[in-house]
Amino acid sequence: MSLPDLNVYRHDKRSRTLITLAGEIDLATAPLVSASLRECLYGGMRVIDVDLTAVTFCDVSGLNAFLHAAAQATRKGGILRLHYPPLALLRILSHSDSALLLSGVPASHRESAPAPWPAPLSAGAP
Repeated sequence: MSLPDLNVYRHDKRSRTLITLAGEIDLATAPLVSASLRECLYGGMRVIDVDLTAVTFCDVSGLNAFLHAAAQATRKGGILRLHYPPLALLRILSHSDSALLLSGVPASHRESAPAPWPAPLSAGAP
């Protein structure tokens, strides 16, 4: 049995967390994404920033994981934000009216390449 082609890194700072994903998000790896986000939510994280810079592919199963986690975060009074999504995911978000996950991303950048957006979580942020 081979390992999923996705790595998950987590950095917590008080009630915020930065999740950095690297690799592919698909039917096989979306459960890992969901579990990682659920762990943050039930661990008391109020702001979850997801850095997708190193994600090379994300299909609709990844989108479903993000949408479900965003709904859970909202119910708990928190927020989930995606940063630097690959162009394919950007298009899926746009076509599915799910661009709300791209908090802080100017609308003018949602249809173009994903640069130069602000860093997801600065070292000095609370």
